Amino acid sequence: MAMAAKNMPKAGEEAGTRGSYGFDARVAHPARVYDYWLGGKDNFEADRIAGEQTIAAYPAIRASARANRGIRQFLDIGTGLPTANNTHEVAQSVAPASRIVYVDNDPLVLSHARALLTSRPQGVTAYLDADARDPDSLLEQAADVLDFSQPVAIMLLAILHYIPDLAEAQRVVARLISAMPSGSYLTISHAASDISPAEMAEMIRRMNEHLAEGNHVGRPREVVAQFFGGLELLPPGVVKVTQWRPASQTEADGPTSLWGGVGRKA
Repeated sequence: MAMAAKNMPKAGEEAGTRGSYGFDARVAHPARVYDYWLGGKDNFEADRIAGEQTIAAYPAIRASARANRGIRQFLDIGTGLPTANNTHEVAQSVAPASRIVYVDNDPLVLSHARALLTSRPQGVTAYLDADARDPDSLLEQAADVLDFSQPVAIMLLAILHYIPDLAEAQRVVARLISAMPSGSYLTISHAASDISPAEMAEMIRRMNEHLAEGNHVGRPREVVAQFFGGLELLPPGVVKVTQWRPASQTEADGPTSLWGGVGRKA
């Protein structure tokens, strides 16, 4: 009631003037200024003037607004076979209109994904047959679903360790990040060569005996951290995946052979 009373016309004011409920494009409106901060198009000159003046006073307001809005677009590369708590299920449980693109180059994975990973009606879930090592083609296809003028969360979970050439893996990550706007995120998990190193080396050797390309590699923590170059690395940084904001001490103490981290593009 107090807020409603605050916006009631004052004595002498008429509809369409400042302080009324009437629509007046000559007067900035908080929702339209917010839209301008977010890079939207549903605003007028008065809103843009107000938006620019507030940005001049506090340049971080635009990034703050985008962070408050939250991520609603996800690019999940190297999807793997569907399991519990898939990306679209988690994202759309929070924001039903979220748009998710799954990417894999395994026909079996894509077949299962199309059959089992169904979107909520308010959102979109798509599946691309593409290779992470060809980011330009991947991005071109993903643009049919995702709006790259708005923040995107890129998920590279247990995929980069199948690109054994470090320079190539770094080029892939850099290309993906370059296509994303400010406020986007990069999530990586990667096989470690310096967690139980002897056991990991033997595990990788045995796995590569059975892989067609024999291309599985582990990398040390400092090399995995390099993938986040130029990004704001969110606390607690690059750590064992069980220790990245665990729900309990039991989870934090659990066994893992992966480094993980999340970075944000400023």
